[in-house]
Amino acid sequence: MSNGADVTANGALRTGLRYVVIGGGAAGILSAVRLRERGQGNFVVYEKRHRIGGTWQDNRYPGLHCDVPSHAYTFSFAPYAEWKSYFARGPEIRGYFEYVVDKFGVRPWIELNSEVTECIFSDEDGRWHLTLSDGRTDVADVILAASGVLHHPKIPDIDGLEDFKGQWCHSAQWRDDIQTRGKRVGVVGSGSTGTQIVAELTEEAAELVHFSRTPQWILQLPQFDYTDDDRERFRANPALIDEIRYGEEYQAFLKTYYTAVVNSDSPEYQALDAAIRQNLEDSVKDPALREKLRPDFLPMCKRLVMSWSYYDAIQRPNAVLETNEINHLDETGVVLADGTRREIDTLVLATGFKVDSFIRPTKVVGVNGVDLNDVWEERAVAYRSISVPGFPNMFYLNGPNAPVGNFSLIEIAELQWKYFEHLLDKIDSGEYTHVTATQEALDEYETERQAAAKNTIFASGCTSWYLDKHGIPAGWPWSFFEFERTMQKPILADYTLTTRVCENNARTRWLTARPT
Repeated sequence: MSNGADVTANGALRTGLRYVVIGGGAAGILSAVRLRERGQGNFVVYEKRHRIGGTWQDNRYPGLHCDVPSHAYTFSFAPYAEWKSYFARGPEIRGYFEYVVDKFGVRPWIELNSEVTECIFSDEDGRWHLTLSDGRTDVADVILAASGVLHHPKIPDIDGLEDFKGQWCHSAQWRDDIQTRGKRVGVVGSGSTGTQIVAELTEEAAELVHFSRTPQWILQLPQFDYTDDDRERFRANPALIDEIRYGEEYQAFLKTYYTAVVNSDSPEYQALDAAIRQNLEDSVKDPALREKLRPDFLPMCKRLVMSWSYYDAIQRPNAVLETNEINHLDETGVVLADGTRREIDTLVLATGFKVDSFIRPTKVVGVNGVDLNDVWEERAVAYRSISVPGFPNMFYLNGPNAPVGNFSLIEIAELQWKYFEHLLDKIDSGEYTHVTATQEALDEYETERQAAAKNTIFASGCTSWYLDKHGIPAGWPWSFFEFERTMQKPILADYTLTTRVCENNARTRWLTARPT
């Protein structure tokens, strides 16, 4: 595991196997820190953007915040006393990632403005050959795909968008020059992003129209600022931070949430269902508006929106809720399916992401020329969300079928890393040259996963980005605590473990070994 044995005798970093990490968000930063701790020196983190941060770099919209408590949205090895509020805003989270990169000294291994466009496995030398968008090339023994989920904006096909003369942008492509103060603003989308933007911009827009064809259930959470005295106490006693992120209150929420997801007949689901429904009753005074905000699906069928301010914002005098479908845009406004027309100056599309892309559109070709696009034609899959058969030594962090929901993806990535390390130890030691899940293991896992997914609350009758094109929830369908247990150690019998034998110094023969 991670210890001094991974460092050369004189304490220098190892320069043997070449590791490439794709993505400089939370999972990529985690990978860099952990590789550095293992004594690895021959690695690089390729980040396509001009700054680290992943989705927190892409998203810069007004009102951006995380709906996981700030002290729970941290690396286990890097508690942070400086959070300004219970739920952190986006710029703070970007700052935290910069802090971690510098604190653990991994910035020299991160290359920005470096987009990987091809990963081609060579059957000749058994290594991955990479091409970057600027023409540079690299060769890797191991690839850690940490590109994440929320990084390919989904632009809706709205008739007339190209004719609109006002300003518009997707929420993940926020324009610095966009005008909202004193303007007539339209926001399309009712998920977490849309509700955050509405709550923020109603404070400055002359009029804000929220185009919300599918209203969401909302769980109200308390937001409050930490004081200077709070931060001083956190600095003096980091155990106070652990009481928040590992304490009974947050852990109880995780247990309640995941029990509710996998069992809608449970007391935990009934309690959340009642709290969510009561929040609508208590928060919205106008009966007509309340009914327009009432979804026609069960709470938690979609990703649960957590907000302390949206219901207040949509009741302001300058706010309008439109639940009719958008028919088209003209030069100065939005026309709805019922003929209603809304004049707007600025349009914000909070319409989500292409969540099944992961490492794509990077071209990934594995053993015997197998293209990842072909393997994922029906749905993106990976054994335990870690490994895809036929693509040796390529491992995913927060990849296909990983847990999704209202909890920290940093914690998910750390649990996966614990699993990785057992596989990396086998490769680093030279015991095996290549590791990849077997097709049999993936098929059995997928059969079980899909069957369980159909029984989760996510499959209870709504449409959401949690569902694949066949309507089956794409994420982890069991409890969070089952994921923790599974990530403790891989079952090596579920992997093809390969050794290399050189013959006559001329060619390489590959032998498949089974674990004993």
